[in-house]
Amino acid sequence: MAHTYKQVQRTTTVRERDPDEVVDITPSEGTNLAARIVSLAGGVVMSLLAIRFLLSLLGANRENAFASFIYNITYPFTAPFFGLFNYTPQYGAVRFEFETLVAIAFWGFLTWLIVRLITIGETD
Repeated sequence: MAHTYKQVQRTTTVRERDPDEVVDITPSEGTNLAARIVSLAGGVVMSLLAIRFLLSLLGANRENAFASFIYNITYPFTAPFFGLFNYTPQYGAVRFEFETLVAIAFWGFLTWLIVRLITIGETD
């Protein structure tokens, strides 16, 4: 059985744009990349805060290197919320940290808001 191949020829027409014509501008790849970077950073922060919450809930020993690392790295993200519920640091004791849950909600909302502002005008 013999195969026949057809050659396809394409032509492109170039025309000048009318100055009154509305041009659809699509978001650049940089916008998408920026949104992904912000989402990644927000996800990392919220994950670390969730680990902090679990460590506090389980009464993790502050002398442990991992627990100490998590508490130290998440402190700047939770510190603004310490005054909400009469916070007194108690490391090594079982404690339900409401402040950390509020911090997770706040940083999650802020991440979502920044991503929405970056991608404003894009279609979902």
